[in-house]
Amino acid sequence: MEIVEIIKVIVLGIVEGITEWLPVSSTGHLILVDEFMKLKASEDFKEMFDVVIQLGAIIAVVVLYWHQLFPFGKKDNKYPLSDHGAGSYIKTDIFKMWFKVLAACVPAAVIGLLFDDLFHAMFYNWQTVAVMLILFGIAFIVIEKHNKGKKPTINSIEQMPYCVAVMIGAFQLIAAVFPGTSRSGATIVGALLIGVSRTVAAEFTFYLAVPVMFGASLLKLVKFGLAFQTAELVYLILGMAVSFIVSIVVIRFLMGYIKKHDFTVFGWYRIILGVLVILYFGLVR
Repeated sequence: MEIVEIIKVIVLGIVEGITEWLPVSSTGHLILVDEFMKLKASEDFKEMFDVVIQLGAIIAVVVLYWHQLFPFGKKDNKYPLSDHGAGSYIKTDIFKMWFKVLAACVPAAVIGLLFDDLFHAMFYNWQTVAVMLILFGIAFIVIEKHNKGKKPTINSIEQMPYCVAVMIGAFQLIAAVFPGTSRSGATIVGALLIGVSRTVAAEFTFYLAVPVMFGASLLKLVKFGLAFQTAELVYLILGMAVSFIVSIVVIRFLMGYIKKHDFTVFGWYRIILGVLVILYFGLVR
C-alpha cells in the first residue's frame, strides 16, 4: 500500500462528496479524474469503488435528515397512526414520504438490474460525459429562465402526488444510463419542470438517493465479490469516510445556497466543463 495511492483515494473521496450533491455529475467527474490520476487497482475494483464510495455520501444524508427519515417514535409525531398503543409510535407522514420515494425508485431499479453491464460498456466514456454535461447544463439555464417569476405549485413532499414522484424517478433513469447527467441534476431538472420548488426538489433528491445508492452499491459488491485484498478494503473504507465528511459540508452549503439563488451557475459550469472535456480528449489527448 503506497502513500501516493492513499492520496488518490482521498482526492476521489473529496470529488465524490462534492459532486454527488451538486448537480454536476459525480460519476462523470470520477471518470474524468481517472483519466488524469489512475488508481493502481484492477478495472473491476475501480468500477465497484466509484459506486460504493457513494455510500459515504448517502450516510451523510441519513445523519443530517434522520428526523425526517426515521418513521418511528412519539416525539414530534404530528400524524400518528393512532392516539394510543403501538400506532402512536408510527409517523404516517414519513411512511407516506417513503412510499413516494420507493415509487420513484422503480424505473431506475428495473432498468439497472436488467441492463447495468450493457449501459456501462456502451456509455461510460468521455464522449457521453461531455455531451450530457452540456445538454443538462443548457436544460438548467433554460428551465430557470422559464420558471423565473413563477411560483412553484408543489412546496412540500406532502403535496407531491405519486404520479409526480414516479415522473421524477423517470428523470433519474436518464442519469442511471448516461454518466455526466448527474442523478441529482436529472431529478432536480425533472422536478423543476413539473412545478416543484427548488428546496423540495433538492430534499426529495437527497431522500431518493438513499435506497437507490444502497441498492446500486449492493449490486456492485455482489458482482465484485467480498474477497478484498487488504489494500482494496482500506481504499474503499477511506474513500467512503472522506465522501461522508465532505458531503456533510456540501449538503448544508447547497440547502443554504438554493434559498437565495437558482441553479443557473451549475448550468454554466456544466457547459464549460463539457466543452473543456471535448477540447482535451478530442484535440489534445
